[in-house]
Amino acid sequence: MSKNTKETSPKVATLASETLRDSNSSAIQKKLAASAMSQSSSGKQTSAEMEAVAGRVLESDKYSSTTKTLAASVLAQSNKERGN
Repeated sequence: MSKNTKETSPKVATLASETLRDSNSSAIQKKLAASAMSQSSSGKQTSAEMEAVAGRVLESDKYSSTTKTLAASVLAQSNKERGN
């Protein structure tokens, strides 16, 4: 199985950190932010569960641009072979 070596960018890592500290952030934002943070400089890949969550966020019109940015970062770090 090939490994996706992408990592969370510093800009998205900062956004994720701010999201986790913001008491007004939604549960889905915090879940995506935590996933993005765990992939920052760690080489970890997105789990199948988080891939599904991020995919649903990106397909929906009800989420904010912050939520979609976090979702896109999480999805970019998914396992390439799992999508086949």
